[in-house]
Amino acid sequence: MKNVEIAEIFYSISKMLELKGENIFRIRAYDKAAQIVSETSDIEDYAKLDKLTDIPGIGKDLAEKIKEYLSTGKIEYFEELQKDIPKGILELLKVPSIGPKTAKLFFDKLKIKDIDTLEEYAKCGKLLELEGIKKKTVENILHGINLVRKGKERIDIASGWDIADAFVFELKKVKDVDKIAVAGSLRRMKETIKDVDILLTSKNPEKVLDVFCKLKYVKEIIAQGPTKSSVLSYNGIQVDVRVVEPNAFGAALQYFTGSKNHNVKLRTLAVRKGYKINEYGVYKGKKCVPSKAEEDIYKVFRMPYIEPELREDTGEIEAALKNELPEVITLKDIKGDFHAHSIFSDGHNTIEEMADECIKLGYEYVLLTDHSESLKVANGLSVAELSRKKKEIERLNSKFKDFRILYGTEAEIDSKGEIDYNDRVLEEFDFVVGAVHSGLKQSKEQLTKRIVNACKNPHVDIIAHPTGRHWGIRDSYELDFDEVFKVARETNTFFEINSFPIRLDLGDSLVRLAKSKGVRFTIGSDSHKVEHLRFLKYGVGIARRGWLEKEDVLNTFSLKEVMKRKK
Repeated sequence: MKNVEIAEIFYSISKMLELKGENIFRIRAYDKAAQIVSETSDIEDYAKLDKLTDIPGIGKDLAEKIKEYLSTGKIEYFEELQKDIPKGILELLKVPSIGPKTAKLFFDKLKIKDIDTLEEYAKCGKLLELEGIKKKTVENILHGINLVRKGKERIDIASGWDIADAFVFELKKVKDVDKIAVAGSLRRMKETIKDVDILLTSKNPEKVLDVFCKLKYVKEIIAQGPTKSSVLSYNGIQVDVRVVEPNAFGAALQYFTGSKNHNVKLRTLAVRKGYKINEYGVYKGKKCVPSKAEEDIYKVFRMPYIEPELREDTGEIEAALKNELPEVITLKDIKGDFHAHSIFSDGHNTIEEMADECIKLGYEYVLLTDHSESLKVANGLSVAELSRKKKEIERLNSKFKDFRILYGTEAEIDSKGEIDYNDRVLEEFDFVVGAVHSGLKQSKEQLTKRIVNACKNPHVDIIAHPTGRHWGIRDSYELDFDEVFKVARETNTFFEINSFPIRLDLGDSLVRLAKSKGVRFTIGSDSHKVEHLRFLKYGVGIARRGWLEKEDVLNTFSLKEVMKRKK
């Protein structure tokens, strides 16, 4: 999606206008546009339908600039602004925690022109010599630099799978290809990835690799050899293809799936037992144990198969040796989606279209969570509009036989933890999903109090995207997780695993922590159009990485059971 790129440009324009002392309302318009674009579903879809101005906060001028970027890859107004401002200041403005005045101060006083020098001066204490720069400021700058670098080096999981699936689809057409699989961090369902690894078996590896290097998705060939080739894809991501022997396919898949730490521990275990293990197989002396499948590797050590998502050296090998691995949730276990939007707020599709797609996916239910009244940027629903939505849901439910649309809302949690709509309105919903979209820079104590208060509200069933992170744009805000998870357990409030690729919130480590505290979960696609409903698989991936089982996740229960388990 181009949302992140356009949002970054609008944000940079707002900062440059501020630096030039332009009209405050114009500055705020671009700053707000950056937030709107980052929060909106795929901006290219709006452009194709010529509906950019339907997005609240995007007027004709901003819409034209979005179209210009989508067609040319640049915005002329942005290019012109850059001519008036030293390049070094623009570079510093890319760091989220640095505003125009601070960037100019660093440029003027210390001649800092790039992020590397900024990092060096931050670490050696030179920034602290400047008036107004405190230790906390420097910590925020270093954190911002790290966020910028992560965004440049990695891509989100959905983009990674799009690339992998495109290459695998084409390679499967080649008659000389036998087995084929995606490996690496993508297979382990890491939230972001650096590259794509593909393994295959073939009797004619050189021919297959020649086809691979000539595929339409290839931007540049990095290396081409007899058993391995590497290319840069159309969006600059490295894709490696390795051809291995059929008898070693399982060993190679296990090895190249990783993680590195998991493999190191497995090799250490092998040495203790008198074996040697590598990408070609397991060896006892010179004898090789055939490993056509990954299961063959783990059987050698008398342990059950360890799912790829668990292979992070976080106790999975020890659990496997004790036969205590969790039976982690699968996509097939999912019976519904707990977070979806329609045209009633900021979605692209009607409620009926969203429901029809859910039925195609084999679901029993979907929770329609259009935004609440105070979130104007997302076309939040007034009480009158809620009434029309409810009637539409009732009309549709009357014609469905084995499917139900649940009447819900993504209700704003305000700065004090209060919820949009009064109790009379809230009690009519099947489920209320509480969410924070503003005041993200509040203190840890303030944000914790907001979430805690929302959990204590008797009408709030689920907390959506609990840490507010937006990959490539902003990091998670701070919370006292021991406190919020404690209150969530006490109040029977579910925490969401948001499956939208640039969120994936909660993350895997927090999911595992929350489970240890007795918290239960929902998985929501946060769909804004029918195609997004398939994002739920990424949330399931995070749930698996967090060691969740079926009973931990509300989506795995039947509709009847679901209604019994709410507050």
